[in-house]
Amino acid sequence: MPRPAASRLHTVGNPRKSTTLTVMTALFTLYCLLPLVWLVINATKSQADFVSTFGLGPGREFALWDNIAQVFTYQDGIFARWLLNTVLYVVVGATVSTFLAALGGYALAKLDFTGKRVFLLVVLGSISVPGIALAIPQFLLFAQLGMTDTPWAVLIPSFINPFGLYLMWVFTAEAVPSGLLEAAKIDGAGEFRTFLQIALPLLAPAGVTVLLFSFVSIWNNYFLPLIMLKDPDWYPLTVGINQWNKLGSSAGNGALVQNLVITSALLTIVPLIIAFLSLQRYWQSGLALGAVKG
Repeated sequence: MPRPAASRLHTVGNPRKSTTLTVMTALFTLYCLLPLVWLVINATKSQADFVSTFGLGPGREFALWDNIAQVFTYQDGIFARWLLNTVLYVVVGATVSTFLAALGGYALAKLDFTGKRVFLLVVLGSISVPGIALAIPQFLLFAQLGMTDTPWAVLIPSFINPFGLYLMWVFTAEAVPSGLLEAAKIDGAGEFRTFLQIALPLLAPAGVTVLLFSFVSIWNNYFLPLIMLKDPDWYPLTVGINQWNKLGSSAGNGALVQNLVITSALLTIVPLIIAFLSLQRYWQSGLALGAVKG
């Protein structure tokens, strides 16, 4: 029986080529990148160029640095306050939610306690509930507690991450050997110390994933801060920039405010890009660990 030609063998090094798949991938990439390209180009334009030139074409002068300076000085520099508020919400919220998810996932995967099965069903059911459906009940609850219009009204709901808890539970069951935990307990380590010194380092790849998901979710959170906060000094970037956009539509000075909105929107995505690029190596190490374990 004749052997097939080497060029017909499809392997990892010689994958099958599909024109349809290539075209679809190119269209999807264009769809994702086109808004970003438009945002970057228009953030470099002056106010006059923004309203008089083509959206995807460059302006007559490069005004990016002037636009950034205007963003940080407009309305007495409140953009810097919004940026610090967002960093506060993201750092505290993402860190606490990731730690709680790791702690809960460890308990569900490695400990036996009464009501464990019921708790698992509650966690799985809560994943299917959209967060926006809980915004109004959360507002009413915090209003009764007198905590609305405070940072806690935004921080406390961000501490709970059902999907992160589920992800850490599944990862812990496979990545943390039970024998290693038993050895630590035989040596006299308590349950919490065993979690911190033995289990938590092994959960780093999944922890980074949960951290990034929480980071993006809190950074882009809009509806909950909108209904919880009334004081502009506590606004995150999402709510503050939208207020600028509404200001331009109502006050008749849309050219100025739209220019600021576009530049500030570009500034808000820079930390997200930095976070993904900085933590990408942990994802790669997690994939390598999974390949070795498999």
